[in-house]
Amino acid sequence: MKPLTAHLNLPFFDGVHRALGTGLVSWAATQQVDETDDRTACREWVQRLGNAGWLRYCVPAEFGGALPKLDSRALAILRETLAFYSPLADFAFAMQGLGSGAITLAGTPEQQTAYLPHVASGKKIAAFALSEADAGSDAGAMTTTAVQTDNGWAINGSKTWISNGGIADFYVTFVKTDTNAGTRGITPFIVDATTSGLDASAQIAVMAPHPLATLKFENCVVPAGSQLGELNGGFKLAMQTLDIFRASVAAAALGMARRALAEAVSYSKQRSMFGGKLADFQLTQAKLGEMAALVDAAALLTYRAAWLRDEGERTGNIAKVTSEAAMAKMTATENAQRVIDMALQMHGGLGVKVGTKVESLYRDIRSLRIYEGATEVQQLIIGKALLRT
Repeated sequence: MKPLTAHLNLPFFDGVHRALGTGLVSWAATQQVDETDDRTACREWVQRLGNAGWLRYCVPAEFGGALPKLDSRALAILRETLAFYSPLADFAFAMQGLGSGAITLAGTPEQQTAYLPHVASGKKIAAFALSEADAGSDAGAMTTTAVQTDNGWAINGSKTWISNGGIADFYVTFVKTDTNAGTRGITPFIVDATTSGLDASAQIAVMAPHPLATLKFENCVVPAGSQLGELNGGFKLAMQTLDIFRASVAAAALGMARRALAEAVSYSKQRSMFGGKLADFQLTQAKLGEMAALVDAAALLTYRAAWLRDEGERTGNIAKVTSEAAMAKMTATENAQRVIDMALQMHGGLGVKVGTKVESLYRDIRSLRIYEGATEVQQLIIGKALLRT
């Protein structure tokens, strides 16, 4: 097996990324967190990631970050490596970035100063609240509203499938401020978890335990200063935020796929069968070869998407990389599902035993093909982009 840092030699990366990747592997390999209770474990991962300085890559240097601006390649390296060792650690890291990303992009200096340094240190847990029961892929169908009052804005409605729901210190919440304007009537607000009228107690249990919840807003009044970005400009801001982090979802899937391949290689070398080892059989070798090719194909699309965004940022020629990010997200998550399934099959009965790594990976990977845009949505994004050319 190639070392976990071998891909850092590809031309997509600079010295800062290679140093980050090498240091992160050394740290992540030594971390042991009891993940029996996903909420307690997630809090601990945020604390550890903050104490070690890794959350500094979620915010710009001006507010305690490690780099001048959000760097997609750094995010990809962090998520790929963390997911290799612990998908829950990856989740904890990713949500700090996604939950604060809109503040980085559009927050006022006061908002950025109030939240971003605490995100970087791990003192505040962030959340991104966009989805509703009948408004997932179709954000324009959301029904949660905010109405202007003498004291600010009154929010009413609900959000669901909210990551870090119930443990977050604040929620970047997207609501309708013009109910007749579809996606052009959405505005985000920063809602502190302690705000009266917000109930985040309805936990959602999923097949791979992660802290999720439904948020209920009942005359939840937030001050005017909590509005994030331009009035009714929320959909564009949400898409800009997701564009930054969509390639990192691909990277998380890539990390899980790499771990499954590593587990399959190790098991095939140890498993005795018919007087030899499982690795001796050509069928096993062919399967491992297919898995390796799927991993590398996903890696190249993932790193390309991250590099393109960073290059645009560096040169000041910020071209939309929505299609490239969609290709990366679609391919990496679908390929990872296939690789993990093949690794589980290679383990035989042991593969479905609760507590084995390939069994937990099989559950962990499934949601990545859905969240931040399901595979079918990515296909539509790519197809529409082709038809515009």
